[in-house]
Amino acid sequence: MTLIIFALLIGIIAGLRAMTAPAAVAWAAHCGWIALEGTPLAWLGYAWTPWIFTVLALGELVTDQLPSTPSRKVPPQFGARIVLGGLSGGAIGASGGMLVAGVIAGIVGAVIGTLGGAAGRAKLAQGFGRDLPAAITEDVIAIGGALLIVSALA
Repeated sequence: MTLIIFALLIGIIAGLRAMTAPAAVAWAAHCGWIALEGTPLAWLGYAWTPWIFTVLALGELVTDQLPSTPSRKVPPQFGARIVLGGLSGGAIGASGGMLVAGVIAGIVGAVIGTLGGAAGRAKLAQGFGRDLPAAITEDVIAIGGALLIVSALA
């Protein structure tokens, strides 16, 4: 049951920052914090996978600050968060033989994180009087949360 809670939580992170969740999970798999050998998601622990996801996550942190970046709630962005939340949650679940439950929990978490994150960021931006401090706060929460989640699995 604990793994499913962690799968839900990493899904929430995917809802906040889509690429941060798989980057954290890939590093956890690569470092041996979660065991994915013999599962369909073993590739997450391969040598280059965490680096690729890390570059994508860093790119997302930059592009999120651009005024031309679409809302996370438009179908392509929302869909990507659901897929990556399911992938990340599935990896956590798979480490305990609960791949499908992990995928479902990750998807649910991604929906919660996407909608809740958008609402929270809007409130923060309103309070700050501009979006940048709210975006940076959300970045810190996503990165810190992802690190806490995967380090708890070690």
